[in-house]
Amino acid sequence: MRGSTWDRVTSVLLIAPSAIAILVFVYGFIGWTGWVSLARWDGMIQDLTLVGLRNYQKLFDTERFQIDLHNTVTFTLLFLASSLVIGLLLAVLLDQRIRSEGLFRSVFLFPMALSFIVTGVVWRWLLNPGSRELGSVGVNLLFDKVGLGLLKSGWYTDPSIGIKAVAIAATWQMSGYVMAMYLAGMRGIPEDLREAARVDGASELDIYRHIILPLLQPITLSAVIILGHISLKIFDLVSAMTGPGLGFCTDVPAYFMFDTTFRGNHFSQGAAIAIILLLSVAALIIPYLVYTARTEVQR
Repeated sequence: MRGSTWDRVTSVLLIAPSAIAILVFVYGFIGWTGWVSLARWDGMIQDLTLVGLRNYQKLFDTERFQIDLHNTVTFTLLFLASSLVIGLLLAVLLDQRIRSEGLFRSVFLFPMALSFIVTGVVWRWLLNPGSRELGSVGVNLLFDKVGLGLLKSGWYTDPSIGIKAVAIAATWQMSGYVMAMYLAGMRGIPEDLREAARVDGASELDIYRHIILPLLQPITLSAVIILGHISLKIFDLVSAMTGPGLGFCTDVPAYFMFDTTFRGNHFSQGAAIAIILLLSVAALIIPYLVYTARTEVQR
């Protein structure tokens, strides 16, 4: 064998195990889930009789799933908006070359080192509304101590707030990550652009508004994609923090899928929820990948 041919064969042999594993354990199971979602498997006994889209129709007629979709939209909007705004403000703060910048950067990034399970346990206590016997705890106790008792709330036990309390916990964890993305983008902008703007009489606010923020649009898009796919398939935070909540006020499709599949043994309906989650995430990520690929080609 020639050297180049042997290199190709070696490369294929090295990649083949991973490719086969991905083909079987990723795409194979996706295909199996799609098949089950079209079948009549509604119990411990496997039944793969095809029923078409009946499981999907039944799912969208279910009140709990309708509430879950509403909760997902609410959570996604709040989570994206708050994480982007807080992350940008923190990045602007650190971009001023303040003293102990490294310490503040580490503090802001620290929540990212935790899992959503840990975050859920911590915020379940912080946002615990307390009781008449025990009194206030967590954030409500802080409000009592500083004389802001009017701000006390039932948080995740209040159906009118519910999923919004979960968004607070998620924002706490991910805003530091967004800060790191924005800060890296700001540090990549040449200082000459800022100096030229200052010479022309632009204020710092004008510099950020007309120069820096437009140049950060690709980073904003990346942050939206990352945070968006997290919000669409969120499960562990809800599981550790609240569960489905009173009247399903904190329920989400992923938690509904877990309940339906592994507690109710409605495997076909659970598979239908999984496929809907897959399609929703794909609808968010695939256009981004296409846009990125076209941008790279143009460069």
